[in-house]
Amino acid sequence: MPGAPLRVGSAFPDPPFEMPGRPPTGFDLDWTSAIAAELGRPVVGHRYEGADFEGIFALLGREIDVVASGATVTEHRRTLARWCDPYLRSGQSLAVNAAATPGVRGCADLRGLVLGVQRGNTSQPVAARLHAAGQVAAVKVYAYDDIGTALDDLEHGAIGGFMKLEPVLRRLTAGRPALRVVQTGITTELLAVAVALDDAALAARIDDAQRVLRRSGELARLGERWLSDSDPHATRVLT
Repeated sequence: MPGAPLRVGSAFPDPPFEMPGRPPTGFDLDWTSAIAAELGRPVVGHRYEGADFEGIFALLGREIDVVASGATVTEHRRTLARWCDPYLRSGQSLAVNAAATPGVRGCADLRGLVLGVQRGNTSQPVAARLHAAGQVAAVKVYAYDDIGTALDDLEHGAIGGFMKLEPVLRRLTAGRPALRVVQTGITTELLAVAVALDDAALAARIDDAQRVLRRSGELARLGERWLSDSDPHATRVLT
């Protein structure tokens, strides 16, 4: 008999980790499905639609069992959730309108421009530090689910750059020929599955399942499937 469903919380759209559809697809959905299969549990997805990404962690232990949403581990987030062993290393990247600002090749060229980020994303403190250092004129913080509006603003010149995790930003700009990812590896961040702070038992079971899936080559296969268009120097699975 299968166990109780593993309730997985994810924010959309966050390609290649979560992509809407019938059924939804993505790296994290495949990874948590493989983990759940090792645990003998079916998966039930929960779509998070909050304006601040970090609000998803408040649902742990109540509406969801795990967060798997391209989520990176930070010291602050360690106070909100218990983190399993990381499965991916990546980092922030910068996209610009290459025609409007051809001289912008990275964060060092953003002086006098507005930098866009999403609320609750790990790009937000990076942008705040750039602003404090005088390297950007201002930071515009968008609701997490307003990513499309942010990229529209970048196309139309309302902001001079937008920062987000490398594989996600590369996917989101792929259909927007005016936009280009000009810098990767701005930060080094580890992505992991999160559970409720007091659920050490579930974290241990997930870590055991992840070790099995690493040995079987499943994590490497998912990397090849979902990250083939990423910068291998900026983003790689932790096999």
